[in-house]
Amino acid sequence: MFEAAPIKSSAASDATVRRVGRIAKQFRKLADAAELGLIAYVTAGDPSLDASEKIVLAAAEAGADVIELGVPFSDPVADGPTIQRASERALRSGTTLAGVIELVRRLRGRSDVALVLFSYFNPILQMGLEKFAEAAAAAGADGVLVTDLTPEEAGEYRSVMHRHGLDTIFLAAPTSTDTRLAKIAEFTSGFLYLISRTGVTGAREALPEDLPTLARRARQYTKLPLAVGFGISQPAHVSILGGIADAAVVGSALVAEIEKAWTPDAAAAAVADRIRVLKRAAREGISRRNANPESPAASH
Repeated sequence: MFEAAPIKSSAASDATVRRVGRIAKQFRKLADAAELGLIAYVTAGDPSLDASEKIVLAAAEAGADVIELGVPFSDPVADGPTIQRASERALRSGTTLAGVIELVRRLRGRSDVALVLFSYFNPILQMGLEKFAEAAAAAGADGVLVTDLTPEEAGEYRSVMHRHGLDTIFLAAPTSTDTRLAKIAEFTSGFLYLISRTGVTGAREALPEDLPTLARRARQYTKLPLAVGFGISQPAHVSILGGIADAAVVGSALVAEIEKAWTPDAAAAAVADRIRVLKRAAREGISRRNANPESPAASH
């Protein structure tokens, strides 16, 4: 069974084991079922915040276990063209970080799905760490992932987020050394996000051959669930990941469905349809418990 990771910090307020939140509870439920989790990413405010509310609720109803709400940013350097265009549409619609937090509040009134705010650091820094964490936690967010913040620069950020009960999710890449993987794991709570390949986000035809090696390396340093993202778009990807990780992160493929849709209702329906197909693959694919008895999913 997954455990809430103790937070190793010299700060007294950050030294105790944190409460078990929605993210940990959801992954424990998935582990008990030997089922791969599905994490859905959408850019909040694309094409509007009202539309995003419909899309997220449809995604949760269709089977998404965790939903990442992307905060649009004017210079999304880690994102491929699909999500870059989504950010541009969201910014044109007037979406701000405050607006995304308000979206979380609205969603929390209608759904108990785990919600992660997915952002670059600049919008959070502009709002202020304490103000952001307080507002996000009060709205009902469960975690935060900052794409361009490294563990070496994240001491104060992590302390503030944890003080408000927010998981801090960090990214690990195939190029991460073992020393760096250990540091990333130490700063991470909720789940560890493994980038399947170097480069920007975007759908791909096949998974990288070295992905199992990255997952095995990461498991040496954490008992947290491992989620794999960047390039995950097809049922075959999800099925294979069941023997490698604990969750698949699907982003660009869902954002592309939103981009093609003529109306918010059509976008919500298209996203829900795609998630149902992927979730079916997650349930019917390789069981982590059978494929890797030493994985956290098998240790409950």
